[in-house]
Amino acid sequence: MTKKKVNGFQVISTIVLLLIAAICIIPFILMVSASFTDNATVAVSGYSFIPRKFSLEAYQYLWKEGLKILRSVGISFMVTGVGTMLSIFITLLLAYPLSRADYPFQKSATIFVFLTMLFNGGMVPTYLVYTRLFHINNTYWALIIPGLLVNGFYVMLMRTYIRTSIPLEILEAARIDGMGEFQILFKMIFPLSTPIIATVGLLVGVSYWNDWYNALLYIREEEMYSLQVLLSKILQNAQFLATNVSMGGYMSGSSTSVPSTTVRMAIAVVGTIPILAVYPFFQKYFEKGLLVGAVKG
Repeated sequence: MTKKKVNGFQVISTIVLLLIAAICIIPFILMVSASFTDNATVAVSGYSFIPRKFSLEAYQYLWKEGLKILRSVGISFMVTGVGTMLSIFITLLLAYPLSRADYPFQKSATIFVFLTMLFNGGMVPTYLVYTRLFHINNTYWALIIPGLLVNGFYVMLMRTYIRTSIPLEILEAARIDGMGEFQILFKMIFPLSTPIIATVGLLVGVSYWNDWYNALLYIREEEMYSLQVLLSKILQNAQFLATNVSMGGYMSGSSTSVPSTTVRMAIAVVGTIPILAVYPFFQKYFEKGLLVGAVKG
């Protein structure tokens, strides 16, 4: 048997990737472990991979807000689902004509999309437009529309994928068969672009799921809070209570009754679990779509 040659580049690449994976995984393990550790133990001994003193006090503290958390989870799923589907639809509508060499405004439209990646109107003009022109403040649209505006990077990814991965002969054959542009888009382009659509969908979905800033700006009613905003409010309340107790304020109880440190970890775990559950289903599309869409020109 002939021995297989060891490729030095592959060995170094594997080591580097393992180090990067460790850098990503180790903090998550510490976070989960800390969320199941007694708050006083974390404060005294620090974080560890295995809880030194197992405790569910952080999750019991969150359980007190169980109904609010369930409602906010439903709102987050609704906003993420609707926002992601609309965003993919709009991005595809823009990316398809930009991928067409025969589109008369292809160059100028591409430059316009690229400029949106470099400049934006700023927070104050954006807030005035949404509140005084569109009147979306204190509505669920305030959680969807600001993230719905097309991201230029996603448009360029999708445009590049369509241009390089879908043969022109297929589109020409579809036109000969009598298909119009919208039929080609939804019956030909859409099914053949599953990898890049899944990639963009995952990126947009994560952005919607993690968004708290728009709710902070435009939402005033607690019943409309998404999960991230509600968890942020719970964390602020826990830190406030812990500060008042430790300073001998008017709050009753001991400092251990408000597990501010471990609650922070538990909140991060609760907010991360849905994304971790969804990601494996998109991984194969994510790798193919991102590589093909970004590398090929």
